[in-house]
Amino acid sequence: MANILEAEGLVKRFDELVAVNGVSFSIAEGETYGLLGPNGAGKTTAISMIAGLLEGDAGSVAVDGAPITTRSTAGKAEIGLVPQDLAIYPDLTAAENLSFFGRLYGMGGEALKSRVAEILKTVGLDDRADDLVKEYSGGMKRRLNIGIGLLHKPRLLILDEPTVGVDPQSRNAILESVERLSEEGMAVLYTTHYMEEAERLCDRVAIIDEGVLQAEGTRRELVALVGEKDRVSIVGGGALAAAADPARAIDGVTEVSASDHGMEILAVDASSILPELLACVTEAGGRISEVEVIEPNLEAVFLHLTGKALRD
Repeated sequence: MANILEAEGLVKRFDELVAVNGVSFSIAEGETYGLLGPNGAGKTTAISMIAGLLEGDAGSVAVDGAPITTRSTAGKAEIGLVPQDLAIYPDLTAAENLSFFGRLYGMGGEALKSRVAEILKTVGLDDRADDLVKEYSGGMKRRLNIGIGLLHKPRLLILDEPTVGVDPQSRNAILESVERLSEEGMAVLYTTHYMEEAERLCDRVAIIDEGVLQAEGTRRELVALVGEKDRVSIVGGGALAAAADPARAIDGVTEVSASDHGMEILAVDASSILPELLACVTEAGGRISEVEVIEPNLEAVFLHLTGKALRD
């Protein structure tokens, strides 16, 4: 897939504070890329530079091959920006908000009317299209905010912490919408400090802290980078302890502790060796009543790389 976004060496200083320090990454068509970090890590500053809202001190940004600066126009038409702060008019209806912003994008006529109806359905507001936005819940306002960013069919959608302060139902609706957009081929830049959202949505994740990109990759690549391993817990009976030595001989297993009532195994990519591991236990005369595979999550990776929890 071709890269829709190319960000290279981004730097932004505010007096003595270096808010973004040498950040580089790319996002391909159909890829959801997570920028993961605590509040104040530099996420919003970075995306403001990428969207051409903030002039950087160094570095370059290109969207679909077009350079992006605060003065450029061409590439910005391919960006849909959904800011953390709501950018909607409370005294207009959802349909009126979408029509207004659509005209700002240069849309009009039946094409705009059709697109407004399509967006309302996409974000689950078609049944509340003619209600004033000030009567909406926080989650509904967030969904409308996303709809506005989608109106002009951008190649790159930037979502800056879109689920902050929303109810669980609206949060799930937002996450489902992002999943569909990625499947349809849109490149998505998703900033969050919610670890579970990054694990659910993102094909690749970059961990940013104090303005520096600490690491980047898939969840599995990041876990491998810091040496974290999967844990397999087996509960049962019989001759479970007799399976310890054969289990240690399986490629990918790094540590085994066993008794007649259970086994604890550390392994690289445990799910791929689980059938062999279970067969090893039964062949040794063990009985299996319960199996649990616990994969290390991004929280463990973040803690390892930064020395602090994500929401610190």
